[in-house]
Amino acid sequence: MTSTVLVTGGAGYIGSHTCLRLLECGYRVIVLDNFSNSSPEALNRVQSLTGKTLEIITGDVNDGAALNTLFARHQIDAVVHFAGLKAVGESVAEPLMYYHNNVSGAVSLLQAMQSAGVRDLVFSSSATVYGDPASLPITEDFPTSTTNPYGRSKLMIEEMLRDLYRSDASWNLALLRYFNPVGAHPSGQIGEDPAGIPNNLLPYIAQVAVGRREHLSVFGGDYETHDGTGVRDYIHVMDLAEGHVKALQWLTRKQGLAAFNLGTGSGYSVLDMLHAFERACGKTLAYQIVDRRPGDVGSCYADPTLAARELDWKAERGVNAMCADAWRWQQQNPNGYN
Repeated sequence: MTSTVLVTGGAGYIGSHTCLRLLECGYRVIVLDNFSNSSPEALNRVQSLTGKTLEIITGDVNDGAALNTLFARHQIDAVVHFAGLKAVGESVAEPLMYYHNNVSGAVSLLQAMQSAGVRDLVFSSSATVYGDPASLPITEDFPTSTTNPYGRSKLMIEEMLRDLYRSDASWNLALLRYFNPVGAHPSGQIGEDPAGIPNNLLPYIAQVAVGRREHLSVFGGDYETHDGTGVRDYIHVMDLAEGHVKALQWLTRKQGLAAFNLGTGSGYSVLDMLHAFERACGKTLAYQIVDRRPGDVGSCYADPTLAARELDWKAERGVNAMCADAWRWQQQNPNGYN
């Protein structure tokens, strides 16, 4: 029997790539998205790439009545919850917007699931819940703490899910803590399309490569790393999408709640990524070292052993594929989906 999965925020960067993998794996997919920070064109392309159809519902996770109607009309087996705001700087400037959208939205979604008797959830969390880690690599049992409202909203939702599970063990919950998603589908048809100035490294580098930005500003050149620039665990978005499929499969085998790191287990510096992108696009890219950003940590990378053991998942694509796929997307879509 085909499982039906509700994907909230399914038109976003990670959501669209996950919808594509779910369709390829035979799931029936319903997307709920308010398109506040995403484009319906992403889902059109997912359908043309797979030759399969999605059901697309324009709506908001904060609209409890609309959620109840959705669950009443569809026999949903599981939910993958991506819908949320995700810019750290914006969260510092607009904390109430983040708590309303991310935390209140999760509450209304869980209430609707509870009323409908749907108990299987894969939650899109983040490595930001580890704050500034005391040691590396990071395992799932590390203490959690955050340095900004975006990260706190993710951690609050994790705590809420733990409380929910303690109150009712029929819930089945996978919390996926991503490290740094990059890259695009190898077709170049779907990828990361940030609104305004990119917050993340790779789309910014790509916009320098395509001529939309003059140079890359590298925040900090004096960290205790091999070249002085910050080190992160970059993971290809298609590996991340596969991780969500594996987490859904895990929910059908196991009862309970668990958090999983989705990362490669390797750290790359900002300049490592810049030079890898230079190889992908065949040109030298301008950059300037500027002051550190407040709240940034020097190094952060995962120990993905638990996901390998429990989910039968590991990242397969290296830094060269990440950059080549991101460059293909940028070349074919210099202005994103518009």
